Amino acid sequence: MAPVVSTPSTLQHAAAAMDNAEVLRIRNDFPILGQEVNGHPLVYLDSGATSQNPASVLEAEQEFYEQRNAAVHRGAHYLAVEATEVFEAARGIVARFVGARGDEIIWTSNATEAINLVSYAFSNASAGRGGAAAERFRLGPGDEIVATEMEHHANLIPWQELAFRTGATFRYIPVDDDGALRLEEAARIIGPRTRILAFTHASNVLGTINPVDTLVAMAREHDAFVVLDACQSVPHLPVDVKALDVDFAAFSGHKMLGPTGVGVLYGKAGLLNAMPPFLTGGSMITTVTMEQAEYLPAPQRFEAGTQKISQAVALAAAVDYLAETGMDRIHAWEAHLGQRLVAGLEAIEGVRVVGPGAGIERIGLAAFDVDGVHSHDVGQFLDDQGIAVRVGHHCAQPLHRRLGLVSTTRASTYLYNTTEDVDALLDAVAGVRRFFGVAK
Repeated sequence: MAPVVSTPSTLQHAAAAMDNAEVLRIRNDFPILGQEVNGHPLVYLDSGATSQNPASVLEAEQEFYEQRNAAVHRGAHYLAVEATEVFEAARGIVARFVGARGDEIIWTSNATEAINLVSYAFSNASAGRGGAAAERFRLGPGDEIVATEMEHHANLIPWQELAFRTGATFRYIPVDDDGALRLEEAARIIGPRTRILAFTHASNVLGTINPVDTLVAMAREHDAFVVLDACQSVPHLPVDVKALDVDFAAFSGHKMLGPTGVGVLYGKAGLLNAMPPFLTGGSMITTVTMEQAEYLPAPQRFEAGTQKISQAVALAAAVDYLAETGMDRIHAWEAHLGQRLVAGLEAIEGVRVVGPGAGIERIGLAAFDVDGVHSHDVGQFLDDQGIAVRVGHHCAQPLHRRLGLVSTTRASTYLYNTTEDVDALLDAVAGVRRFFGVAK
Protein backbone atom coordinates (compact mmCIF):
# COMPACT_ATOMS: atom_id res chain seq x y z
CA MET A 1 0.00 0.00 0.00
CA ALA A 2 1.26 3.48 -0.83
CA PRO A 3 1.14 5.41 2.46
CA VAL A 4 -0.07 8.98 2.74
CA VAL A 5 2.98 11.22 2.88
CA SER A 6 3.79 12.66 6.29
CA THR A 7 3.61 16.43 6.65
CA PRO A 8 7.12 17.96 6.62
CA SER A 9 8.10 20.78 8.92
CA THR A 10 7.62 24.27 7.58
CA LEU A 11 10.57 25.57 9.60
CA GLN A 12 13.13 24.41 7.08
CA HIS A 13 11.78 26.95 4.58
CA ALA A 14 11.84 29.98 6.87
CA ALA A 15 14.98 31.57 5.41
CA ALA A 16 14.12 31.22 1.71
CA ALA A 17 11.67 33.91 0.58
CA MET A 18 9.36 33.21 -2.34
CA ASP A 19 9.73 35.26 -5.50
CA ASN A 20 8.12 35.44 -8.94
CA ALA A 21 10.50 32.86 -10.39
CA GLU A 22 9.48 30.28 -7.80
CA VAL A 23 5.80 31.14 -8.19
CA LEU A 24 6.03 30.56 -11.94
CA ARG A 25 7.42 27.10 -11.23
CA ILE A 26 4.61 26.48 -8.75
CA ARG A 27 2.04 27.46 -11.36
CA ASN A 28 3.18 24.53 -13.50
CA ASP A 29 1.71 22.22 -10.84
CA PHE A 30 -1.78 23.65 -11.43
CA PRO A 31 -3.19 22.45 -14.76
CA ILE A 32 -6.13 24.88 -14.79
CA LEU A 33 -3.91 27.95 -14.63
CA GLY A 34 -2.41 27.31 -18.06
CA GLN A 35 -5.55 28.18 -19.99
CA GLU A 36 -6.73 31.36 -21.67
CA VAL A 37 -10.01 33.18 -20.98
CA ASN A 38 -11.46 35.43 -23.68
CA GLY A 39 -8.15 35.33 -25.50
CA HIS A 40 -6.15 36.39 -22.43
CA PRO A 41 -3.98 34.30 -20.10
CA LEU A 42 -6.06 33.42 -17.03
CA VAL A 43 -5.31 35.62 -14.01
CA TYR A 44 -7.01 33.80 -11.16
CA LEU A 45 -7.67 36.14 -8.21
CA ASP A 46 -10.60 34.36 -6.58
CA SER A 47 -8.86 31.93 -4.24
CA GLY A 48 -10.67 33.45 -1.26
CA ALA A 49 -13.78 31.72 -2.63
CA THR A 50 -12.21 28.55 -4.05
CA SER A 51 -8.55 27.79 -4.63
CA GLN A 52 -7.20 25.72 -7.50
CA ASN A 53 -5.78 22.20 -7.16
CA PRO A 54 -2.23 21.06 -7.88
CA ALA A 55 -1.82 17.89 -9.89
CA SER A 56 -0.78 15.97 -6.77
CA VAL A 57 -4.19 16.60 -5.20
CA LEU A 58 -6.05 15.52 -8.33
CA GLU A 59 -3.88 12.42 -8.55
CA ALA A 60 -4.41 11.54 -4.88
CA GLU A 61 -8.18 11.44 -5.27
CA GLN A 62 -8.00 9.55 -8.56
CA GLU A 63 -5.51 7.06 -7.09
CA PHE A 64 -7.88 6.36 -4.19
CA TYR A 65 -10.71 5.46 -6.54
CA GLU A 66 -8.44 3.42 -8.79
CA GLN A 67 -6.63 1.47 -6.07
CA ARG A 68 -8.53 1.34 -2.76
CA ASN A 69 -12.12 2.52 -3.10
CA ALA A 70 -14.19 1.00 -0.26
CA ALA A 71 -16.21 2.03 2.78
CA VAL A 72 -14.04 2.84 5.79
CA HIS A 73 -14.18 1.25 9.28
CA ARG A 74 -15.53 -2.20 10.14
CA GLY A 75 -14.73 -3.73 6.76
CA ALA A 76 -12.76 -6.97 7.01
CA HIS A 77 -11.61 -7.16 3.39
CA TYR A 78 -8.37 -5.85 1.94
CA LEU A 79 -9.71 -2.74 0.22
CA ALA A 80 -11.72 -1.68 3.26
CA VAL A 81 -8.64 -1.96 5.47
CA GLU A 82 -6.54 0.07 3.02
CA ALA A 83 -9.25 2.69 2.63
CA THR A 84 -9.51 3.04 6.41
CA GLU A 85 -5.75 3.36 6.78
CA VAL A 86 -5.39 6.20 4.26
CA PHE A 87 -8.55 7.90 5.58
CA GLU A 88 -7.26 7.97 9.14
CA ALA A 89 -3.73 8.83 8.01
CA ALA A 90 -5.23 11.86 6.26
CA ARG A 91 -6.86 12.89 9.54
CA GLY A 92 -3.47 12.75 11.26
CA ILE A 93 -1.81 14.85 8.55
CA VAL A 94 -4.45 17.57 8.78
CA ALA A 95 -4.33 17.47 12.58
CA ARG A 96 -0.56 17.97 12.69
CA PHE A 97 -0.84 20.81 10.17
CA VAL A 98 -2.87 22.86 12.67
CA GLY A 99 -1.19 21.58 15.85
CA ALA A 100 -4.03 19.27 16.92
CA ARG A 101 -4.43 15.60 17.86
CA GLY A 102 -6.03 13.19 15.44
CA ASP A 103 -9.05 12.61 17.67
CA GLU A 104 -9.68 16.37 17.72
CA ILE A 105 -10.33 16.56 13.96
CA ILE A 106 -13.86 15.99 12.65
CA TRP A 107 -14.52 15.62 8.93
CA THR A 108 -17.42 17.72 7.71
CA SER A 109 -18.69 18.70 4.26
CA ASN A 110 -17.43 22.27 4.65
CA ALA A 111 -16.76 24.90 7.30
CA THR A 112 -20.43 25.91 7.34
CA GLU A 113 -21.39 22.42 8.44
CA ALA A 114 -18.58 22.44 11.00
CA ILE A 115 -19.92 25.59 12.66
CA ASN A 116 -23.48 24.29 12.51
CA LEU A 117 -22.27 21.07 14.15
CA VAL A 118 -21.13 23.06 17.19
CA SER A 119 -24.30 25.14 17.20
CA TYR A 120 -26.61 22.14 17.08
CA ALA A 121 -24.58 20.23 19.65
CA PHE A 122 -25.14 23.15 22.04
CA SER A 123 -28.80 23.15 21.06
CA ASN A 124 -29.17 19.43 21.76
CA ALA A 125 -27.45 19.85 25.11
CA SER A 126 -29.84 22.68 25.90
CA ALA A 127 -32.72 20.31 25.18
CA GLY A 128 -31.36 17.86 27.76
CA ARG A 129 -29.43 15.51 25.49
CA GLY A 130 -25.96 14.28 26.43
CA GLY A 131 -26.48 13.80 30.14
CA ALA A 132 -24.45 15.38 32.91
CA ALA A 133 -21.32 15.74 30.76
CA ALA A 134 -23.19 18.01 28.34
CA GLU A 135 -24.61 20.34 30.99
CA ARG A 136 -21.72 22.76 30.41
CA PHE A 137 -23.15 23.44 26.92
CA ARG A 138 -26.71 24.16 28.04
CA LEU A 139 -27.99 27.61 27.06
CA GLY A 140 -31.14 29.44 28.05
CA PRO A 141 -32.63 32.87 28.75
CA GLY A 142 -30.04 35.14 30.35
CA ASP A 143 -27.13 33.56 28.49
CA GLU A 144 -25.43 35.46 25.68
CA ILE A 145 -23.78 34.46 22.41
CA VAL A 146 -21.35 37.02 20.96
CA ALA A 147 -20.08 37.28 17.39
CA THR A 148 -18.73 40.26 15.41
CA GLU A 149 -20.13 42.58 12.77
CA MET A 150 -17.54 41.40 10.24
CA GLU A 151 -18.56 37.72 10.22
CA HIS A 152 -19.25 35.62 7.16
CA HIS A 153 -22.87 34.48 7.29
CA ALA A 154 -21.65 30.96 8.11
CA ASN A 155 -20.34 32.23 11.45
CA LEU A 156 -23.31 34.47 12.10
CA ILE A 157 -26.59 32.79 11.21
CA PRO A 158 -25.92 29.53 13.14
CA TRP A 159 -25.51 31.60 16.32
CA GLN A 160 -28.61 33.66 15.61
CA GLU A 161 -30.53 30.43 15.20
CA LEU A 162 -29.04 28.92 18.35
CA ALA A 163 -30.23 32.00 20.26
CA PHE A 164 -33.73 31.58 18.81
CA ARG A 165 -33.85 27.90 19.77
CA THR A 166 -32.59 28.32 23.31
CA GLY A 167 -33.84 31.75 24.37
CA ALA A 168 -30.29 33.06 24.72
CA THR A 169 -29.46 36.59 23.59
CA PHE A 170 -27.35 37.19 20.50
CA ARG A 171 -24.96 40.16 20.60
CA TYR A 172 -22.17 41.38 18.36
CA ILE A 173 -18.94 43.38 18.56
CA PRO A 174 -19.23 46.35 16.17
CA VAL A 175 -16.62 47.55 13.71
CA ASP A 176 -15.48 51.12 13.17
CA ASP A 177 -15.70 53.11 9.94
CA ASP A 178 -12.60 51.36 8.61
CA GLY A 179 -13.95 47.91 9.44
CA ALA A 180 -11.70 47.23 12.44
CA LEU A 181 -13.19 45.58 15.52
CA ARG A 182 -13.93 48.05 18.29
CA LEU A 183 -12.04 46.25 21.03
CA GLU A 184 -13.16 48.70 23.71
CA GLU A 185 -16.73 47.64 22.89
CA ALA A 186 -15.68 43.98 22.90
CA ALA A 187 -14.41 44.40 26.47
CA ARG A 188 -17.78 45.85 27.44
CA ILE A 189 -19.94 43.29 25.60
CA ILE A 190 -18.07 40.12 26.61
CA GLY A 191 -19.07 39.59 30.23
CA PRO A 192 -20.40 37.19 32.85
CA ARG A 193 -23.40 36.24 30.69
CA THR A 194 -21.27 35.39 27.64
CA ARG A 195 -21.26 31.65 26.93
CA ILE A 196 -19.93 31.62 23.36
CA LEU A 197 -17.60 34.00 21.53
CA ALA A 198 -17.45 33.33 17.78
CA PHE A 199 -15.23 35.35 15.45
CA THR A 200 -13.20 35.17 12.27
CA HIS A 201 -9.43 34.87 12.38
CA ALA A 202 -9.05 36.71 9.07
CA SER A 203 -11.88 38.60 7.37
CA ASN A 204 -12.91 37.37 3.92
CA VAL A 205 -13.85 40.95 2.98
CA LEU A 206 -11.46 43.23 4.82
CA GLY A 207 -8.32 41.09 4.85
CA THR A 208 -8.01 41.98 8.54
CA ILE A 209 -6.15 39.55 10.81
CA ASN A 210 -7.94 39.78 14.14
CA PRO A 211 -6.10 39.75 17.51
CA VAL A 212 -7.02 36.21 18.55
CA ASP A 213 -5.00 36.37 21.77
CA THR A 214 -6.80 39.50 22.94
CA LEU A 215 -10.27 38.16 22.18
CA VAL A 216 -9.55 34.74 23.67
CA ALA A 217 -8.29 36.41 26.86
CA MET A 218 -11.56 38.33 27.12
CA ALA A 219 -13.55 35.13 26.72
CA ARG A 220 -11.43 33.23 29.25
CA GLU A 221 -12.12 35.86 31.90
CA HIS A 222 -15.74 34.69 31.83
CA ASP A 223 -15.27 30.97 30.99
CA ALA A 224 -16.88 31.42 27.56
CA PHE A 225 -16.33 28.97 24.73
CA VAL A 226 -14.36 30.31 21.73
CA VAL A 227 -15.27 29.31 18.17
CA LEU A 228 -12.83 30.45 15.47
CA ASP A 229 -13.68 30.76 11.79
CA ALA A 230 -10.28 29.86 10.32
CA CYS A 231 -11.33 29.60 6.67
CA GLN A 232 -9.15 32.51 5.57
CA SER A 233 -6.26 31.82 7.95
CA VAL A 234 -5.43 28.10 7.83
CA PRO A 235 -4.84 28.21 4.04
CA HIS A 236 -2.68 31.32 4.19
CA LEU A 237 -0.63 31.54 7.37
CA PRO A 238 0.79 29.20 10.03
CA VAL A 239 -1.99 28.28 12.49
CA ASP A 240 -1.54 26.35 15.73
CA VAL A 241 -4.92 25.85 17.38
CA LYS A 242 -3.32 24.85 20.68
CA ALA A 243 -1.22 28.00 20.82
CA LEU A 244 -4.29 30.07 19.97
CA ASP A 245 -6.18 28.30 22.79
CA VAL A 246 -9.50 28.27 20.93
CA ASP A 247 -12.07 25.62 21.82
CA PHE A 248 -13.28 25.03 18.25
CA ALA A 249 -12.03 26.04 14.81
CA ALA A 250 -13.49 25.47 11.35
CA PHE A 251 -11.92 25.53 7.89
CA SER A 252 -12.66 24.21 4.38
CA GLY A 253 -10.64 22.03 2.03
CA HIS A 254 -11.56 23.87 -1.15
CA LYS A 255 -9.93 27.09 0.10
CA MET A 256 -6.57 25.38 0.71
CA LEU A 257 -5.83 23.57 -2.58
CA GLY A 258 -8.11 20.66 -1.66
CA PRO A 259 -11.33 19.40 -3.22
CA THR A 260 -14.83 20.63 -2.57
CA GLY A 261 -17.05 18.58 -0.27
CA VAL A 262 -14.70 18.31 2.70
CA GLY A 263 -14.25 20.60 5.69
CA VAL A 264 -12.73 20.31 9.13
CA LEU A 265 -13.88 21.01 12.65
CA TYR A 266 -11.20 21.14 15.32
CA GLY A 267 -12.40 20.77 18.89
CA LYS A 268 -10.64 20.16 22.17
CA ALA A 269 -10.94 16.44 22.89
CA GLY A 270 -12.57 16.86 26.28
CA LEU A 271 -15.26 19.08 24.81
CA LEU A 272 -15.95 16.90 21.79
CA ASN A 273 -16.39 13.81 23.93
CA ALA A 274 -18.87 15.63 26.18
CA MET A 275 -20.97 17.09 23.35
CA PRO A 276 -24.12 15.37 22.12
CA PRO A 277 -23.93 14.55 18.40
CA PHE A 278 -25.40 16.64 15.61
CA LEU A 279 -26.10 14.08 12.86
CA THR A 280 -27.08 10.58 13.90
CA GLY A 281 -27.23 7.23 12.15
CA GLY A 282 -24.72 4.56 11.24
CA SER A 283 -20.99 4.53 11.95
CA MET A 284 -21.15 6.72 15.08
CA ILE A 285 -22.70 4.34 17.61
CA THR A 286 -21.64 1.64 20.03
CA THR A 287 -25.00 0.10 20.95
CA VAL A 288 -28.49 0.57 19.52
CA THR A 289 -31.77 -0.79 20.90
CA MET A 290 -35.30 0.01 19.78
CA GLU A 291 -35.46 2.58 22.56
CA GLN A 292 -32.10 4.38 22.51
CA ALA A 293 -28.50 4.52 21.28
CA GLU A 294 -25.07 5.04 22.78
CA TYR A 295 -22.40 6.92 20.85
CA LEU A 296 -18.73 6.44 20.06
CA PRO A 297 -16.10 8.89 21.30
CA ALA A 298 -14.94 11.68 19.00
CA PRO A 299 -14.22 11.89 16.16
CA GLN A 300 -16.54 9.07 15.03
CA ARG A 301 -19.32 10.42 17.28
CA PHE A 302 -19.75 13.27 14.79
CA GLU A 303 -19.20 11.32 11.55
CA ALA A 304 -22.49 9.63 10.82
CA GLY A 305 -22.94 7.79 7.55
CA THR A 306 -20.62 7.31 4.61
CA GLN A 307 -17.72 9.70 4.89
CA LYS A 308 -15.83 12.01 2.52
CA ILE A 309 -13.07 9.47 2.04
CA SER A 310 -11.47 10.43 -1.25
CA GLN A 311 -11.86 14.10 -0.40
CA ALA A 312 -10.07 13.64 2.93
CA VAL A 313 -7.23 11.82 1.19
CA ALA A 314 -6.97 14.61 -1.39
CA LEU A 315 -7.05 17.26 1.35
CA ALA A 316 -4.10 15.53 3.02
CA ALA A 317 -2.24 15.79 -0.29
CA ALA A 318 -3.06 19.51 -0.37
CA VAL A 319 -1.72 19.91 3.16
CA ASP A 320 1.46 18.13 2.14
CA TYR A 321 1.85 20.55 -0.76
CA LEU A 322 1.33 23.60 1.46
CA ALA A 323 3.68 22.31 4.14
CA GLU A 324 6.35 21.44 1.60
CA THR A 325 6.20 24.98 0.24
CA GLY A 326 6.20 26.39 3.79
CA MET A 327 3.32 28.23 5.41
CA ASP A 328 5.58 30.97 6.74
CA ARG A 329 6.84 31.58 3.21
CA ILE A 330 3.35 31.52 1.72
CA HIS A 331 2.14 34.01 4.30
CA ALA A 332 5.03 36.37 3.61
CA TRP A 333 4.52 36.20 -0.17
CA GLU A 334 0.78 36.80 0.07
CA ALA A 335 1.31 39.68 2.50
CA HIS A 336 3.61 41.22 -0.13
CA LEU A 337 0.96 40.74 -2.82
CA GLY A 338 -1.73 42.11 -0.53
CA GLN A 339 0.24 45.30 0.11
CA ARG A 340 0.87 45.70 -3.61
CA LEU A 341 -2.85 45.27 -4.24
CA VAL A 342 -3.94 47.82 -1.66
CA ALA A 343 -1.33 50.44 -2.50
CA GLY A 344 -2.15 50.14 -6.20
CA LEU A 345 -5.91 50.30 -5.72
CA GLU A 346 -5.66 53.27 -3.36
CA ALA A 347 -3.75 55.16 -6.05
CA ILE A 348 -6.59 54.80 -8.59
CA GLU A 349 -9.02 57.72 -8.60
CA GLY A 350 -12.58 56.74 -7.68
CA VAL A 351 -11.61 53.45 -6.00
CA ARG A 352 -12.27 52.85 -2.31
CA VAL A 353 -10.53 49.93 -0.61
CA VAL A 354 -12.23 48.53 2.48
CA GLY A 355 -10.24 47.24 5.43
CA PRO A 356 -6.67 48.07 6.49
CA GLY A 357 -4.84 50.59 4.32
CA ALA A 358 -1.45 50.17 2.72
CA GLY A 359 1.26 49.40 5.25
CA ILE A 360 -1.08 47.74 7.74
CA GLU A 361 -0.96 43.95 8.13
CA ARG A 362 -3.52 41.97 6.13
CA ILE A 363 -3.86 38.69 4.26
CA GLY A 364 -3.41 38.76 0.49
CA LEU A 365 -6.83 39.99 -0.52
CA ALA A 366 -8.52 43.33 -1.05
CA ALA A 367 -12.18 44.24 -1.56
CA PHE A 368 -12.93 47.55 -3.23
CA ASP A 369 -15.70 49.77 -4.54
CA VAL A 370 -15.46 51.63 -7.85
CA ASP A 371 -17.38 54.88 -7.66
CA GLY A 372 -20.30 54.93 -10.09
CA VAL A 373 -19.88 51.33 -11.29
CA HIS A 374 -21.65 48.30 -9.79
CA SER A 375 -19.36 45.49 -8.66
CA HIS A 376 -21.01 43.05 -11.08
CA ASP A 377 -20.11 45.33 -13.98
CA VAL A 378 -16.57 45.62 -12.64
CA GLY A 379 -16.32 41.84 -12.46
CA GLN A 380 -17.59 41.41 -16.03
CA PHE A 381 -15.15 44.03 -17.30
CA LEU A 382 -12.26 42.23 -15.63
CA ASP A 383 -13.43 38.83 -16.85
CA ASP A 384 -13.40 40.11 -20.42
CA GLN A 385 -9.66 40.55 -19.86
CA GLY A 386 -9.18 37.10 -18.36
CA ILE A 387 -9.09 38.28 -14.74
CA ALA A 388 -11.21 36.24 -12.30
CA VAL A 389 -12.41 38.05 -9.17
CA ARG A 390 -15.37 37.76 -6.77
CA VAL A 391 -18.24 40.26 -6.75
CA GLY A 392 -21.16 40.82 -4.38
CA HIS A 393 -21.45 40.98 -0.60
CA HIS A 394 -19.22 37.92 -0.08
CA CYS A 395 -21.72 36.44 2.43
CA ALA A 396 -21.18 39.45 4.69
CA GLN A 397 -24.22 41.67 4.22
CA PRO A 398 -24.14 43.26 7.71
CA LEU A 399 -20.50 44.30 7.23
CA HIS A 400 -21.19 45.85 3.85
CA ARG A 401 -24.22 47.64 5.26
CA ARG A 402 -22.09 49.03 8.10
CA LEU A 403 -19.56 50.35 5.58
CA GLY A 404 -22.29 51.99 3.51
CA LEU A 405 -21.96 49.56 0.62
CA VAL A 406 -24.20 47.03 -1.09
CA SER A 407 -21.39 45.03 -2.68
CA THR A 408 -17.70 45.12 -3.51
CA THR A 409 -15.25 43.55 -5.92
CA ARG A 410 -12.72 41.28 -4.21
CA ALA A 411 -9.35 40.15 -5.51
CA SER A 412 -7.71 37.38 -3.49
CA THR A 413 -4.26 35.90 -4.03
CA TYR A 414 -2.57 32.61 -3.23
CA LEU A 415 0.82 30.97 -3.52
CA TYR A 416 0.44 30.62 -7.32
CA ASN A 417 -0.07 34.36 -7.99
CA THR A 418 2.72 36.62 -9.21
CA THR A 419 3.22 40.36 -8.89
CA GLU A 420 2.34 40.49 -12.61
CA ASP A 421 -1.10 39.08 -11.77
CA VAL A 422 -1.63 41.92 -9.31
CA ASP A 423 -0.37 44.50 -11.80
CA ALA A 424 -2.70 43.14 -14.50
CA LEU A 425 -5.63 43.67 -12.14
CA LEU A 426 -4.51 47.19 -11.25
CA ASP A 427 -4.08 48.16 -14.90
CA ALA A 428 -7.55 46.86 -15.69
CA VAL A 429 -9.25 48.52 -12.71
CA ALA A 430 -7.67 51.83 -13.70
CA GLY A 431 -9.72 51.71 -16.89
CA VAL A 432 -13.09 50.71 -15.40
CA ARG A 433 -14.62 54.15 -14.78
CA ARG A 434 -13.53 55.46 -18.15
CA PHE A 435 -15.00 52.40 -19.90
CA PHE A 436 -18.36 52.92 -18.21
CA GLY A 437 -18.40 56.63 -18.90
CA VAL A 438 -18.16 57.87 -15.31
CA ALA A 439 -14.70 59.37 -15.72
CA LYS A 440 -12.75 60.99 -18.53
